[in-house]
Amino acid sequence: MHFVDPSREVLAETLLAAGPDSPTLCKGWQTRDLAAHLYLRERKAAVGLGLLIKRLSKASDQATAELAATLKMPEDYNKLVYSFRAGPSTFSPMRIKALDESANLIEYFVHTEDVRRAVDRWAPRALDEEYSDALWDELVKRAAILYRGVDLGIVLVRPSGPRHVAKRAPVSVAIVGEPGELLMHAHGRTRHALVTFEGQPDAVALLQSAEVGL
Repeated sequence: MHFVDPSREVLAETLLAAGPDSPTLCKGWQTRDLAAHLYLRERKAAVGLGLLIKRLSKASDQATAELAATLKMPEDYNKLVYSFRAGPSTFSPMRIKALDESANLIEYFVHTEDVRRAVDRWAPRALDEEYSDALWDELVKRAAILYRGVDLGIVLVRPSGPRHVAKRAPVSVAIVGEPGELLMHAHGRTRHALVTFEGQPDAVALLQSAEVGL
């Protein structure tokens, strides 16, 4: 089942409900910055490459900031979010379903939660089991990269039983949580992820102070 289209819809609705000036978990970004980022990464090749190639990141950040600055009025912000919700442009590589799934399934989930969890009171969403499985499958593919900066072994554990060794080392910590929560932790939203840890206290403390994510 293809989950990206409904995930895009949920993210767009979350952005619209929040308005242009709401906080997010993305450092230094309000919702208008996040909306600009989402729009540009699908429609401007240089912005998309800037997310992958460090030397292009400055231009990508500048383009995002410039567009976000035009979105202070609700009508301008809403128009851009509607454009994002409509999907990528005709010639965008994101029209290829396999690429769309790989590039956007996790992106849309994490950014939806970046808006939802930036307020004082929030609760985790109840996710469809197949959707959770899809998130888990994508996390497993990239977990080694996301935890590469941690000087520990990392084992990801779902409460239902599945485990994945993301990184091997003499001392390891198990991170336990539902796939969505594990995703938030792996993408650096460590204080907003509902996970628990199993391991030696000093190892857990090291993980909690480590740089996680891209």
